Amino acid sequence: MPKRRPEPIEAAPLADAHCPLCGRVLGTVNIDRHHLIPKTFKGKDQFPIHKICHRKIHSAFTERELLQTYHTWEALRGHEDIRAFVDWVARKPPDFYTRTYTSNKKKLR
Repeated sequence: MPKRRPEPIEAAPLADAHCPLCGRVLGTVNIDRHHLIPKTFKGKDQFPIHKICHRKIHSAFTERELLQTYHTWEALRGHEDIRAFVDWVARKPPDFYTRTYTSNKKKLR
């Protein structure tokens, strides 16, 4: 059975919305959806988020860590690596994107 593709995120309603991780305006491109509780653990709620912010979350944490410890925006922002990332990305324009690398800490788990 083919995988169902998520419905496209409409840019118009999100134009004034803010990213729940970094607080910047979402803009119109490079927008993903994030499940605070991973889909592998039956998470259903999706939140629009910058692609770079989404990639940073998944480069820093395993699915199990997201389920057990980092399943709220406050918990995510409270982590030292994410806090440093948010401080850095806050100075970038809304549509900014660059490649995100997996942290060495996650690779060693």
